[in-house]
Amino acid sequence: MQVEKFYYDNRIVKNFAYATILWGAVGMLAGLYIALQLVFPALNITQYFSFGRLRPLHTNAVIFAFVGNGIFMGVYYSLQRLCKARMFSDKLSNIHFWGWQLIIVAAAVTLPLGLTQGAEYAELIWPIDLAITIIWVVFGWNMFGTIIKRREKHLYVAIWFYIATFVTVAVLHIVRSGQLPYSWLHSYSWYSGVQDALVQWWYGHNAVAFFLTTPYLGLMYYFMPKAANRPVYSYRLSIIHFWSLIFLYIWAGPHHLLYTSLPNWAQSLGVVFSFMLIFPSWGGMINGLLTLRGAWDRVRDDVILKFMVVAVTAYGMATFEGPMLSLKSVSAISHYTDWVVAHVHVGALGWNGMLTFGVIYWLIPRIFKTNLYSKKLAANHFWLATLGILFWAIPMYWAGIQQSLMWKQFTEAGQLKYTFLETVTYMKPFYAMRSLGGTMYLAGVLIMFYNIYKTVKSGKLVANEEAEAAPLVKEYVKHSGEHWHRVIERKPIQFMIIALVVILIGGIIELVPTFMIKSNVPTISSVKPYTPLELQGRDIYVREGCYVCHSQMIRPFRSETERYGEYSKAGEFIYDKPFQWGSKRTGPDLAREGTGNLKKSDGWHFRHFREPSSMSEGSIMPTYPFLIDQNIDTASTAAKINAMRSLGVPYEKGYEKFANQELMTQANSIRINLKMEGIEVPANREVIALISYMQRLGKDISNNKTATFNK
Repeated sequence: MQVEKFYYDNRIVKNFAYATILWGAVGMLAGLYIALQLVFPALNITQYFSFGRLRPLHTNAVIFAFVGNGIFMGVYYSLQRLCKARMFSDKLSNIHFWGWQLIIVAAAVTLPLGLTQGAEYAELIWPIDLAITIIWVVFGWNMFGTIIKRREKHLYVAIWFYIATFVTVAVLHIVRSGQLPYSWLHSYSWYSGVQDALVQWWYGHNAVAFFLTTPYLGLMYYFMPKAANRPVYSYRLSIIHFWSLIFLYIWAGPHHLLYTSLPNWAQSLGVVFSFMLIFPSWGGMINGLLTLRGAWDRVRDDVILKFMVVAVTAYGMATFEGPMLSLKSVSAISHYTDWVVAHVHVGALGWNGMLTFGVIYWLIPRIFKTNLYSKKLAANHFWLATLGILFWAIPMYWAGIQQSLMWKQFTEAGQLKYTFLETVTYMKPFYAMRSLGGTMYLAGVLIMFYNIYKTVKSGKLVANEEAEAAPLVKEYVKHSGEHWHRVIERKPIQFMIIALVVILIGGIIELVPTFMIKSNVPTISSVKPYTPLELQGRDIYVREGCYVCHSQMIRPFRSETERYGEYSKAGEFIYDKPFQWGSKRTGPDLAREGTGNLKKSDGWHFRHFREPSSMSEGSIMPTYPFLIDQNIDTASTAAKINAMRSLGVPYEKGYEKFANQELMTQANSIRINLKMEGIEVPANREVIALISYMQRLGKDISNNKTATFNK
């Protein structure tokens, strides 16, 4: 049989490996810094390094920079060898690499500047979203070009996960990125309120599923058998794992919105499918761990296998805990607490981080044709990372449960036992312990940086690695007893289409009724659009990342209605673009901030923004003195009004022409109120706009007894 000689491209693998290590260190350093800000609020230096602006930078750096580059590193190495073909185009590979790095740099610049869409894991502004779309298409083009010109007939299981990742992330990104730009850097979401919340967590949970999970399962199926020199435990279990996982995962997003204003049918779907996820997830974990059968003696001595075993174990823990957290009885305790933060980081630090480290330690010596510089340093990294995860997660689990218990506790007289601020100050020791765990984990990454540097110095990159294989036989003869699944493994385009249909089923069934059936989001006649000043204030609130610490969703629990006021209704949020229900309460809920017992004077809010601890002793909220000096961007008011009208907000035609006049009238009334409290500040300052937004919250339904609900 004729054998063809060809060359694997290791240079692109090296580039993505270097980027993975670099951005991993940067993202984790940002994470450590914001963790310390919760212990030492004075670290919130300048508006550009406040917690609200750096926290999205941390999440985007870890997810899209560290894990993203890790995915591409592993895919570009394994895909070539599984297909026995060089990547389809070196030019596309380089465009992909440099385009992705430019996107990361753009994110690192814009997020600290306060340029954000205000949606968790989807904060990047619309021009960057557009760039991501282009680069993702480049990646897919290169990947499918390679698959089509392959010399291996059947697609190995890892490639199944790569294909599902590509098509699903494309769908998620397109749907979540529905924005109407009103300037070159700003936009408003197509969706609002309940619909925006459902789209966000359909996207957010599946970003975890199809960016942090499925591609890494592909890497597990390739690199773990390679490292152990053992075949995958079960081919049939791989099939069940893959198809059941991608079908079930897409439904799970609503479990992030239990006890909220989301329709109950959508919440129930999220619970049912989230709970079922435990079966395919653990099927994958079992398949990974049992691949090591007969090789467990090597695990004691092979640090690379140690990293991989801990990674797969963390995957199993996180995918057991996730379905448990989706149960309503558990969500009632865990939601909005640090318990969820701990859960997320077991996945990120344990599953993604440890598998990435194992792959890097296995891969770099091979493409540089040398030995790892120091196994001892790698072992030190392993133990620092493992202990770092424990010191990180255990205090956060404890803190989360303690938070929930303190929030819900009543005295014998039937009054809430703790103020919210008391629960915040109680958390500081746990936050300090988390910072210690983060420091240990980051120290391990820095050790790896040095170890890989010395390894690279001792070898030489084989940029074009020689290989040979027989050409693809176009006619395939079916073998006796061959599994039915082998048929679609020979047809990558059909495989992609089937995967696309499988993931679209759940997305369509969950999303479409919420948009098409009006009764899912009943309106309230008293809820009116924001005034121009309040709209500007809301945009400042989003810019400063206030949603990462404050929720605006009162659940129907006695402890919450006693603390915050009447529970939230779906119709309250029809003009909220983006929604601001939040996912974590480092600060109290703000849904009724402008009404009832929670209502505070304009002067209180002014002093609180200027120096939070002056009004709430022990507060860990950043200071916002710059809001007193910065002017409201009144030049954008007309464009904002026009954009909102285009998105269905009932501003009168021509309203934009005198919107700023109305804005200044309302701003002057707040300025006068502040003057009466001894505070002199011009009416055109951003703090005035933010105060107006705070005072608006909850006001529309404060007269709820007379409000009319329209189906």
